Amino acid sequence: MSDRDEFGAFLVGFVVGGLTGAVVALLFAPQTGEETRALIKDKSIELRDKAQMTAEEAYARAEQAAKEARHRAEELAHEARERAEQLANEVRERGKGALEAVRKPKKADGESAA
Repeated sequence: MSDRDEFGAFLVGFVVGGLTGAVVALLFAPQTGEETRALIKDKSIELRDKAQMTAEEAYARAEQAAKEARHRAEELAHEARERAEQLANEVRERGKGALEAVRKPKKADGESAA
Protein backbone atom coordinates (compact mmCIF):
# COMPACT_ATOMS: atom_id res chain seq x y z
CA MET A 1 0.00 0.00 0.00
CA SER A 2 2.86 2.35 0.81
CA ASP A 3 4.36 1.92 -2.67
CA ARG A 4 1.11 3.07 -4.24
CA ASP A 5 0.96 6.14 -1.96
CA GLU A 6 4.55 7.03 -2.78
CA PHE A 7 3.99 6.54 -6.51
CA GLY A 8 0.80 8.62 -6.41
CA ALA A 9 2.60 11.40 -4.56
CA PHE A 10 5.43 11.23 -7.10
CA LEU A 11 2.98 11.44 -10.00
CA VAL A 12 1.16 14.44 -8.51
CA GLY A 13 4.47 16.16 -7.75
CA PHE A 14 5.69 15.45 -11.26
CA VAL A 15 2.64 17.00 -12.90
CA VAL A 16 2.47 20.01 -10.57
CA GLY A 17 6.20 20.63 -10.88
CA GLY A 18 6.04 20.41 -14.65
CA LEU A 19 3.16 22.85 -14.85
CA THR A 20 4.78 25.28 -12.42
CA GLY A 21 8.07 25.18 -14.29
CA ALA A 22 6.36 25.75 -17.61
CA VAL A 23 4.35 28.71 -16.31
CA VAL A 24 7.40 30.37 -14.72
CA ALA A 25 9.48 29.85 -17.84
CA LEU A 26 6.78 31.39 -20.02
CA LEU A 27 6.21 34.39 -17.78
CA PHE A 28 9.87 35.33 -17.55
CA ALA A 29 10.89 34.55 -21.11
CA PRO A 30 11.57 37.62 -23.28
CA GLN A 31 9.45 36.57 -26.26
CA THR A 32 6.60 37.91 -28.32
CA GLY A 33 3.04 36.79 -27.69
CA GLU A 34 3.04 34.59 -30.78
CA GLU A 35 6.26 32.87 -29.74
CA THR A 36 4.91 32.41 -26.22
CA ARG A 37 1.70 30.82 -27.54
CA ALA A 38 3.70 28.44 -29.73
CA LEU A 39 5.90 27.56 -26.76
CA ILE A 40 2.83 26.97 -24.58
CA LYS A 41 1.40 24.68 -27.23
CA ASP A 42 4.66 22.73 -27.56
CA LYS A 43 5.12 22.41 -23.80
CA SER A 44 1.51 21.33 -23.27
CA ILE A 45 1.91 18.61 -25.92
CA GLU A 46 5.18 17.51 -24.32
CA LEU A 47 3.62 17.47 -20.85
CA ARG A 48 0.59 15.54 -22.13
CA ASP A 49 2.88 12.93 -23.69
CA LYS A 50 4.90 12.59 -20.50
CA ALA A 51 1.73 12.23 -18.42
CA GLN A 52 0.40 9.62 -20.83
CA MET A 53 3.66 7.63 -20.65
CA THR A 54 3.66 7.84 -16.86
CA ALA A 55 0.04 6.69 -16.72
CA GLU A 56 0.82 3.77 -19.04
CA GLU A 57 3.78 2.79 -16.86
CA ALA A 58 1.60 2.99 -13.75
CA TYR A 59 -1.06 0.86 -15.44
CA ALA A 60 1.54 -1.74 -16.43
CA ARG A 61 2.90 -1.81 -12.87
CA ALA A 62 -0.61 -2.21 -11.47
CA GLU A 63 -1.34 -5.06 -13.88
CA GLN A 64 1.92 -6.79 -12.91
CA ALA A 65 1.21 -6.33 -9.20
CA ALA A 66 -2.31 -7.71 -9.64
CA LYS A 67 -0.94 -10.70 -11.55
CA GLU A 68 1.63 -11.39 -8.83
CA ALA A 69 -1.01 -11.02 -6.11
CA ARG A 70 -3.33 -13.42 -7.94
CA HIS A 71 -0.51 -15.95 -8.33
CA ARG A 72 0.43 -15.66 -4.66
CA ALA A 73 -3.21 -16.04 -3.59
CA GLU A 74 -3.49 -19.19 -5.69
CA GLU A 75 -0.31 -20.56 -4.10
CA LEU A 76 -1.62 -19.81 -0.61
CA ALA A 77 -4.99 -21.41 -1.39
CA HIS A 78 -3.23 -24.52 -2.70
CA GLU A 79 -1.04 -24.70 0.42
CA ALA A 80 -4.12 -24.25 2.64
CA ARG A 81 -5.96 -27.06 0.82
CA GLU A 82 -2.97 -29.38 1.20
CA ARG A 83 -2.66 -28.59 4.90
CA ALA A 84 -6.40 -29.09 5.43
CA GLU A 85 -6.16 -32.48 3.73
CA GLN A 86 -3.21 -33.43 5.93
CA LEU A 87 -5.09 -32.41 9.06
CA ALA A 88 -8.20 -34.29 7.94
CA ASN A 89 -6.13 -37.42 7.34
CA GLU A 90 -4.47 -37.09 10.75
CA VAL A 91 -7.83 -36.67 12.47
CA ARG A 92 -9.26 -39.60 10.52
CA GLU A 93 -6.34 -41.84 11.57
CA ARG A 94 -6.63 -40.77 15.20
CA GLY A 95 -10.36 -41.38 15.07
CA LYS A 96 -9.82 -44.88 13.67
CA GLY A 97 -7.34 -45.63 16.45
CA ALA A 98 -9.73 -44.36 19.09
CA LEU A 99 -12.61 -46.34 17.57
CA GLU A 100 -10.55 -49.53 17.53
CA ALA A 101 -9.55 -48.98 21.15
CA VAL A 102 -13.20 -48.59 22.12
CA ARG A 103 -14.34 -51.61 20.10
CA LYS A 104 -11.78 -54.01 21.63
CA PRO A 105 -13.39 -55.67 24.61
CA LYS A 106 -11.49 -55.09 27.75
CA LYS A 107 -10.29 -58.29 29.34
CA ALA A 108 -11.52 -58.92 32.80
CA ASP A 109 -8.92 -59.25 35.52
CA GLY A 110 -7.61 -62.76 35.75
CA GLU A 111 -8.71 -63.90 32.29
CA SER A 112 -6.00 -65.01 29.97
CA ALA A 113 -5.83 -64.32 26.33
CA ALA A 114 -6.34 -67.68 24.66
